[in-house]
Amino acid sequence: MTATPTSPALKEWSAAIHALLDGRQTVLLRKGGIHEKRFAVSASRFLLFPTVAHSHAERVRTEHRDLLEPAAVDSTDSAVTIRAGAAVVAAVEVNRPENLEQVAPLHIWTDDSVRADRLDFRPRHRLTALVVQTSPLLTPLRLTRTPDYAGCTSWVELPIDPVLDDPLHDDATLEQIADQVRSAVG
Repeated sequence: MTATPTSPALKEWSAAIHALLDGRQTVLLRKGGIHEKRFAVSASRFLLFPTVAHSHAERVRTEHRDLLEPAAVDSTDSAVTIRAGAAVVAAVEVNRPENLEQVAPLHIWTDDSVRADRLDFRPRHRLTALVVQTSPLLTPLRLTRTPDYAGCTSWVELPIDPVLDDPLHDDATLEQIADQVRSAVG
């Protein structure tokens, strides 16, 4: 019997995954799931697991709302589509949340949604800004949704060993973005 390879996957809103793949986003803002004491980077490379939480329209800046409809099909009651993987370039603890507006061009969320969904939610837990290098899967994978994927956690293990295409951004560009994030909020 051969063991099935597994890959760690970070749960992220479907629209954000499409923004990462479109090159519009390079930063993920993470605090951890409801049942987690804090967010921790469990793997330096991971897949992006699509989720849909609540209503996205008012949380996404107007210029990025065109991503909502195509992203909706990636996370349904019965299946999820894995389209991308990412590598952590920098994990920056947000020590100066008052400067988060300076990194707004690096993600799709409104300032109000960042405040409500990330800063005001569990205020004693520290926010982390992840600068990531995104790579599309050569072939997107559709997985049947299982109970293992449920719950408000940051990470899930997926029974796949995907093949990734070339990254969207080069190392030098992402290092500049990481320096910008560190300077603004680190």
